Amino acid sequence: MRSRNPLPAFFLSVFLVLPAFPACAGNVGANCTLEGKALYGRVQVVEAFPDFRVQVVNAFPDLKVQKVNAFPDRCGRWQFVDSFPDFRIQFVNAFPDLRIQYVDAFPGN
Repeated sequence: MRSRNPLPAFFLSVFLVLPAFPACAGNVGANCTLEGKALYGRVQVVEAFPDFRVQVVNAFPDLKVQKVNAFPDRCGRWQFVDSFPDFRIQFVNAFPDLRIQYVDAFPGN
């Protein structure tokens, strides 16, 4: 009797499992930048033409973000504003440029 070749079954299982994983978001650099922009400072939430598309997650973030009212001068410290932002973000549910998790302490990578 001839044995079955396991390779087609393996490739089929890989192609069925891959869509279950989220799309890879951007990698935050060691100097807390993404695409050349610092990931701290004054942030404006917009509905169109953002600098970054952001997804809020509870685990495995690219960046831990602390909301602050003043002195957003370190990695991951964001002050949300309505005008004169350092960068603009749009919140999305899929295909983000950056995944963040809100924290109360120790923001950053």
